[in-house]
Amino acid sequence: MKIIAVIPARYHSSRLDGKPLADIGGQLMIERVYLQAKKVNELTDVYVATDDDRILSACQKRNIKCMMTSAKHQTGTDRTGEVADKIPADLYVNIQGDEPLIEPETIQKVLLPFGENTCHDIQVTNLMTQIKDPVELLNFTIPKVITAQDGRGVFLTRSAVPFPKGSIAVKYYKQVCVYGFTPEALRFFCTSPRGKVESIEDIEILRFIEAGRRVQYIEVNSNTVAVDTPGDLKKVREIIAQQFTPPPPHICLIISYLYHLCFFTERRAA
Repeated sequence: MKIIAVIPARYHSSRLDGKPLADIGGQLMIERVYLQAKKVNELTDVYVATDDDRILSACQKRNIKCMMTSAKHQTGTDRTGEVADKIPADLYVNIQGDEPLIEPETIQKVLLPFGENTCHDIQVTNLMTQIKDPVELLNFTIPKVITAQDGRGVFLTRSAVPFPKGSIAVKYYKQVCVYGFTPEALRFFCTSPRGKVESIEDIEILRFIEAGRRVQYIEVNSNTVAVDTPGDLKKVREIIAQQFTPPPPHICLIISYLYHLCFFTERRAA
């Protein structure tokens, strides 16, 4: 099965301009997403899809496959649809370019419903993870997900839902912006106008739900942070910095000593 991953990357953003090129621990944000996607064995290939020469140039310098797409696209899914028109495949995975902490095993999960084939009407998959930080529940930049018992998407909103009237033991879920699409699903999206609720909430996956099309949700345990604001970028940089803790000074001295010992030993042997 041929599966193409597309990472939409738009330079201009209403809340954080140029974020695909933001430096995070010595790597560009778009570079981090690309390298994580490349670790997924099921993916046949990975492309960045952009409309900006600066992003194209940065990708080319780093040997990242990148494709120029129209500047008129309103969403990343539209951009993915243009790539699908140019590169035929059985499935397409849309990985948002502002998810620098996305885990390879999380990306893999979006493919599972297509292989299991338990629901024959699945054309779209999306991920969700439980909200553990109360601040995220009130953050309007984070879409919240409501599903039926079988995982079918019922609604997405930027509000804190569902309301805990009957019980306070409520689990809230946020959207993880990794999507799986069949070619047919992408054709539908790219040729259909925005729905009424989609236009209000500005959440593109609602286009399928409003049209009565099944979106299958898969729960994942993910610590990913979508970068929408300068505050999000700061948070991600702090997380990356914490992941790399330099060794203590005495360990550095030992490593340096061993390195030089090996170097001079090889010189003598030569």
